[in-house]
Amino acid sequence: MAFREIDMTSKKGLLKNLCIFIAPLMLTGILQLLYTASDLIVCGIFGSEHSVGAISSTNALINLIVNLFLGLAIGVNVLMSRCFGAGDAEKGKRVAYTAMSLSLIIGVAVGAFGAACSGIFLRWMGTNAEVIELATDYLFIYFIGVPFTIIYNFVAALLRAVGDTRKPFYFLTASGVINVLLNLLFVAVIKLDVPGVAIATAISQFFAALMTVLYIIFKKGGFFEFRLKNVRIYLKETLEIVRIGLPAGLQSFIFSISNIMIQTSVNELSNAAGAVITDGNGAASSLEGFVYTAMNTCAQGTVTFASANYGAKNKGNIMRVVLYVLGLVSAVWFILSGVILLARIPLLGLYVSDPQAVYWGEQRLVVLLSTYFLCGFMDTFAYALRSIGYSVLPTVISACGACVFRLIWIFFIFPIPYFHNLMWLAISYPVSWVLTAATHLIFFLVLYKKLRFSESPEVCEDKPPEGEEAQ
Repeated sequence: MAFREIDMTSKKGLLKNLCIFIAPLMLTGILQLLYTASDLIVCGIFGSEHSVGAISSTNALINLIVNLFLGLAIGVNVLMSRCFGAGDAEKGKRVAYTAMSLSLIIGVAVGAFGAACSGIFLRWMGTNAEVIELATDYLFIYFIGVPFTIIYNFVAALLRAVGDTRKPFYFLTASGVINVLLNLLFVAVIKLDVPGVAIATAISQFFAALMTVLYIIFKKGGFFEFRLKNVRIYLKETLEIVRIGLPAGLQSFIFSISNIMIQTSVNELSNAAGAVITDGNGAASSLEGFVYTAMNTCAQGTVTFASANYGAKNKGNIMRVVLYVLGLVSAVWFILSGVILLARIPLLGLYVSDPQAVYWGEQRLVVLLSTYFLCGFMDTFAYALRSIGYSVLPTVISACGACVFRLIWIFFIFPIPYFHNLMWLAISYPVSWVLTAATHLIFFLVLYKKLRFSESPEVCEDKPPEGEEAQ
């Protein structure tokens, strides 16, 4: 049975179709976070004293290594969306085969590198002595499952590019249930502590990848049909995926560098005042993730729908998509942040029991959640720029607005005694979001105004507006 492909290029029903596209994507992200949160909660209840801090201290490092290459999945999504909007099914097949090949090669390479270097990186970050051994065990096992994570994300990007967000949601739901059950088995019953959580995560990632791959192999109909025997790397499509996706990956990499520096600063505070700061920071970060993921899935609707309209040469719909997404981001932020802030004490208590850890988590939550809409706006404008042919520009803006600014904050403001605490460290986030979002917006408005479509472009190419070079 063929899946339903959403109309992304008609003005009529555009908002409705955008919501239909985003809803399963958002549920997918939130479910993924629920399963990650279950890792922390199960460890907090059945694991060792600082198991929550051990797992959460690895997040910035995982994002640094993995997200650089997951950015290529955005390249896959953009390129397939343009082919879908232009009706170029032959090119779409080449994109699909190339994406599958790249995901396997990249996944194995990233997994091997991460597993080999986990302990070294954690020591460089000054990870607290009370958690570093558990954190190293977690990272080593986690990276064994990274090839499956990358395969799932690349294949899911292909499906979402043609409007099918439901199947990735179903597959992730099934793998998440497996993850939760295995968490309880390995941690609560067998008492493997943090390594048990990592094993459960790797196994669930394998099942998610397996189900998505089997689906595209055996599905019938739709925009593209996938035949395993035809899988190969097409050079032209590979270069296009890299040209669009690598800057997106570099943007995530840049943000991760700044987050690693912030995590290193948290480790410094933790080494001075105790691991409760790492525990509280990790619990707050997990709760914030629900708001960020919900907003970011809305923002991802920008790159898919706007790219499809770019491929269809429909300029007016590009701006409509951006405005609709900004409205959705605002609504999601207001509802989710409000709920979490009102219930912050009992929610933090699900992760950590120490009152001091709850206190430090509350300090971070109040600062970030009250301003998180700025992060959603920043992501939306960055995706909008990529959808109209500018992949490098938002990366450069993010490098200056996020990484450079946060490093300046860490090295020149944070050391001042009055500002040397977790709350002022957290304030660096919203200030950087304002700077980056405003700059993205200015460039998008200028470049959108200049956007022109020739009568017969090769619509699947990543072409800039007339008179402009790709940034």
